[in-house]
Amino acid sequence: MKDVYITRISKFLPNNPISNDEMEGILGQINGKPSRAKRVVLRNNGIKQRYYAINSQGKITHSNAELTQEAIAKLFDDSFTENSMELLCCGTSSPDQLLPSHAAMVHGLLANKNMEINSAAGICCAGMSSLKFGFLSVKSGNSNNAVCTGSERSSTRIQANMFNEEAVSLSSLEEQPIVAFKKEFLRWMLSDGAGAMLLENKKNETGISLKIDWMEAYSYAHELETCMYSGGEKLDDGSIKPWTEYNSKQWLEESIFSVKQDVKILEKHIIDKGVESLELVLKKHDKDSADIDYFLPHLSSNFFAEKLKNKIKERGLQIPESSWFTNLDRVGNVGSASIYLMLEELMYSGRLKKGDKIMLSVPESGRFSYAYAHLTVH
Repeated sequence: MKDVYITRISKFLPNNPISNDEMEGILGQINGKPSRAKRVVLRNNGIKQRYYAINSQGKITHSNAELTQEAIAKLFDDSFTENSMELLCCGTSSPDQLLPSHAAMVHGLLANKNMEINSAAGICCAGMSSLKFGFLSVKSGNSNNAVCTGSERSSTRIQANMFNEEAVSLSSLEEQPIVAFKKEFLRWMLSDGAGAMLLENKKNETGISLKIDWMEAYSYAHELETCMYSGGEKLDDGSIKPWTEYNSKQWLEESIFSVKQDVKILEKHIIDKGVESLELVLKKHDKDSADIDYFLPHLSSNFFAEKLKNKIKERGLQIPESSWFTNLDRVGNVGSASIYLMLEELMYSGRLKKGDKIMLSVPESGRFSYAYAHLTVH
């Protein structure tokens, strides 16, 4: 087995940062009315700015594949070119189309050479699944290097025009033309961007590298119902009725393709299962939580930060509070790309020294999955 090092990390955040006051002007107002939920959601999530692949005139500027290609391009120089790549792994929850795969579309934009590709589906954990495929490939000797990505283009799914048909339908039924909170909640949570990592079986000759010591993932779908979903509707028994079982008229009138979240289930389970899985991974690798120098938890909202810290302490784990690192307030919740954006910022911050231990922690509320990685600075 080979050692695997993250030798480069890059990011691409489209257009100018968008403040909280600017959001609704770009995304639009559902039924022409200001959102009732916006202020409450923004107050709780702590996000001050985010990025959209939409300009101030409402024009789409980048596809998800283009965001990803832009991030990957920043990995290249004279010593590692696009033709040096042996494996491309791409994770996202918002591919531009159902078929072909996201990785195939990114590879098409790279237009470099014949190579192996892999697409990881899911929500926030998709970026970690992409990273793990690359990690295992390099570790096993299947490839000498891998480029792994996490990317999202959520903005086009949360524009007002995606919900207006539903509002009109509700009005015709003489109901309040207010889209359910489970759908509108995420309009004020999600943002766009992409991150890319270069994995190699040798460390950098100069500067630091991040050795991937191990990666683990856990799913609780066997015991918990769906919480975050798109392309279907949740029924009273907790099951999901897929979009293929609705007619095309219903797709619009019921906003079937909008991203929805059952916030009651989210709050009930996301922290408890997160700490439970953290305990499992630390025990499996005989890791003392007090030895973590940098803890990078992907947080969808700062609302959960204190709850997570308190639960960790309650369970007797000793992760130093000074080790916590996040950039949620500055880049927003970019789903599968968030962990890439956090690690990129930390790697080039000048703060890391050789021997430092880094723990990556990524939860996903789809049906409650958790992914972890342990890194050592070399």
